[in-house]
Parts: sequence; structure tokens; C-alpha cells
Amino acid sequence: MINIIPALPSHVREIAKLIEPLAHERVLISKDLIDYFEDVQEFMVALDGDRVIGCGALHVLWEDIAEIRTLAVNPDYQKKGVGRDLYLALEARAYELELRRLFCLTFETSFFGGLGFVEIQGTPVGENVYAEMLRSHDDGMAEFLDLARVKPNTLGNTRMLKELHRPISEL
Repeated sequence: MINIIPALPSHVREIAKLIEPLAHERVLISKDLIDYFEDVQEFMVALDGDRVIGCGALHVLWEDIAEIRTLAVNPDYQKKGVGRDLYLALEARAYELELRRLFCLTFETSFFGGLGFVEIQGTPVGENVYAEMLRSHDDGMAEFLDLARVKPNTLGNTRMLKELHRPISEL
């Protein structure tokens, strides 16, 4: 049975191993191990027993928007709903944080499109917010802002956005 839980520091090395081949293929951004430890509280993991078979992160960008980052599933578990379940756990967390929008930068447009994301152009924030976000040192924020310094890492990726709406059961 696959369980989706918040990541623990003890999962970080397995998360890094899961991401490594995807970073090598330039599908996901390569990060240092320390970055995964620093961001562990953003991650959810899919476990088969004690083994990490998938991961994903929710990174808050501003008061109403977060990015879905580093969503990956072991190839042996793909096409079995693990990625969708990870995403739904991250979306549930976004609702807990009272966010209204989710952003992703992805090659997997059909996957995210099936979850309600739509392709966008540019950055979905106003000028004042954009100016504040420019102060961030986070490479993911630079990707969100579509800054030239990260263009080599993002070529071919599609910018997608999802508007969050309260589930009918909560209205």
C-alpha cells in the first residue's frame, strides 16, 4: 500500500536520489543536498513501505500563490496514480494555507492539464508584487519570474497556472 505523508529529514537522501536522474536529464532542476534538507517541510513523499517512491513540494511564492515543485515518481510506479495522489496532497496543503492559485513550470503539460492547470504567458502577478519577488535569492522564484539568468534551465518548459476553488463539500 502506498502512503502519502509529509517528508521527514530521514527521507531527504532518498528524495535526492529520486531527483538525480531527472536533474541529469534537465527535466527537474538540480539541487544540492543541503537545499533538500532546508526545504524538507515543503515536501510530501509517497512511500511503499519505508521506501520513497515519489515526492513533490509546495513552495509559497506570495500571499495567494504557491509553486508545485519537484514532483517526481519512481519509473516503476508511474501511471499508477502516485503522482496524482502526491499532487492532491500538495493541493490540500495549499487550501490549508488559504492560497488561491498554484503555479508550475513543467514539461508534463498533459498531466498538469488533467489536474486543472492551464498554460499561461508571463508572470501572473502585478508590478508591485513582481518588484518584491525580485528580491528573492531562490532560483525557483527566478524561474517563476522568468528571469534571463535561469533561461538555460527552463527552455522547453511550459508555465501553467491553476485557480483554486473551495471544494463543493466546503461551500
